[in-house]
Amino acid sequence: MAKQIKVLFLSPEAVPFAKTGGLADVAGALPDALKRLGVDVRLILPHYREVWTSNSKLYLLFEDLKVPFGKDLFTARVWESQTDGGTPVYFIKREDMFDRPNLYGNAYGDYYDNLERFSFFCHAALCLADRISFSPDVLHCHDWQSGLVPAFIKGPYARNSAVGQAKTIFTIHNLGYQGIFPQEKLSITGLPKETFYQTDGLEFWGNISLLKSGIFYSDSITTVSPSYALEIQTDEYGLGMAGILQKRRASLYGILNGVDYKVWNPACDTHLKAQYTPENISGKNHCKESLIKEMKLIQSLKSKPLLGMISRLDTQKGLDLLVKILDDILALDVGLVVLGSGDQSIQEILKKAAKKNPRHFGLTIGFDESLAHRIMAGADMFLIPSRYEPCGLTQMYALKYGTIPIVRNTGGLKDSIREFNLKTGKGNGFKFSDYKSEAFLASVQRAIKQFHNTEGWKKLRVNAMKEDFSWDRSAKSYLKLYRSTLKGK
Repeated sequence: MAKQIKVLFLSPEAVPFAKTGGLADVAGALPDALKRLGVDVRLILPHYREVWTSNSKLYLLFEDLKVPFGKDLFTARVWESQTDGGTPVYFIKREDMFDRPNLYGNAYGDYYDNLERFSFFCHAALCLADRISFSPDVLHCHDWQSGLVPAFIKGPYARNSAVGQAKTIFTIHNLGYQGIFPQEKLSITGLPKETFYQTDGLEFWGNISLLKSGIFYSDSITTVSPSYALEIQTDEYGLGMAGILQKRRASLYGILNGVDYKVWNPACDTHLKAQYTPENISGKNHCKESLIKEMKLIQSLKSKPLLGMISRLDTQKGLDLLVKILDDILALDVGLVVLGSGDQSIQEILKKAAKKNPRHFGLTIGFDESLAHRIMAGADMFLIPSRYEPCGLTQMYALKYGTIPIVRNTGGLKDSIREFNLKTGKGNGFKFSDYKSEAFLASVQRAIKQFHNTEGWKKLRVNAMKEDFSWDRSAKSYLKLYRSTLKGK
């Protein structure tokens, strides 16, 4: 019988405790999926103000965890809870560092002391493992906020009895967030100067990069889709990190994220007007009628294509392409519903278009979780024209809801969506490759043409709804990686 693997998860956010993006979905669901595979997994998070409002039951574990901070020794409180799947969760609490309105910053930019905050978090997580006598085989670190941990394990914690022998795995969720700080602040981390100046250490164009620390010092590196793992090794997508990623390519893996079908599943989604399954799709028509009514769109759209989009409204998500062809799309006698917020200029263009086409274009600026579910169920097609997309989750949600994705052929979108072929009956969506508005529009036109082929659309929708992107599938890939990393492969 194989030895049970012990894994300590370090993440700056996780649902349902604290969330700003897809990282939280991963860190909230993957540990439970690993636990179902027999892994002894624990999760450590900062204790943000948001944790108190998550309606989770928390219990005070320690009041006096001693944590190195520069040349000083600070004290932290530790609270504990657990996920719905029973994974133990520990929260590092210091009011001066984490009791703030937001996780990383505000509308004016990042918090000025994020290096201090997350250096402290990384030290505290390793000290906590020692305090609770949990000796992990693997330290699984997520994004730049935990990027110092692999450096600590190779340096000041190498002889630590609890964590010193652990292998480190570092997951890049989005290479665009790199944790860049002035080199003068290195002493805050507690790392020696040589970690900055040595070849490929923390130094990044004269600054410290915590993301680079994770990439350089970890035993294995993962990112959230196989295609993104290749893309980030190129100058176009590498964002200055292509060189070091190429050097570490033998230890770089792409594992596609999963989705939580307990939350995103039209068969049991309580946000919906009606629930439905691939075997009984009639409820989707009720959801569409309800969404049309809610968004005050013209009733004739019941029999016409209704396009949906739930996104951050910026150029990374391809909104620059959308605004260029917005009039062309609406001229195709379709409806469009958009939910999101972001770039002010893009928001203004969308507002003007919605005002000009109130019966065909429904726009909600901001975010509404319940409305997101209703759009996912009520739309016929889902737009994701991203410039780049490390993994993407909304296309996987859309598939489950029988809402056909129209995506750019990049990153996780490339790995999860296959162009539908009417002759073979295979495929689950529509794709375009060139980052051009004309290519995007052509893919929308192909989808609309297929929509009017009743039998072909029915086959496509069944294909989509039967896809399996559950976390159980992804967790098996991570478990395989844990085992190979522990063997030194």
